[in-house]
Amino acid sequence: MSNIKEGLLYSESHEWVYVDGNVAIIGVSDFAQEEMGDITYVDVPCAVDDVVKAGEDFGALESVKASSDLYSPVSGTVVAVNAALDANPAAINEDPYGAWIIKIEMSDTSELDSLLKPAAYAQIAK
Repeated sequence: MSNIKEGLLYSESHEWVYVDGNVAIIGVSDFAQEEMGDITYVDVPCAVDDVVKAGEDFGALESVKASSDLYSPVSGTVVAVNAALDANPAAINEDPYGAWIIKIEMSDTSELDSLLKPAAYAQIAK
């Protein structure tokens, strides 16, 4: 059974969002990393100052089982990309809620309203 962390919001495509002021810190859920198996590569071609839109892909994860696109839960400007994942993609398996992937300064915080709270996400992550 995967761990659903309280205090986060979730997308239906299994990204989590931690809101810190106007910045959305984004990673993938425990459920997603369990389904994928051992993560072998994190591909995030966007860079700081790139603009992303909610629902559009910003990268991909590759594992021994599959490849999966990453979709931005919010729109805004990239303010950080976790370069440590280049050398250690397995950090996502080890601590999916500690191994953030990207940070976005949100351009429209109302987009957070369409994300799932932990109890609702738990219904689709089973």
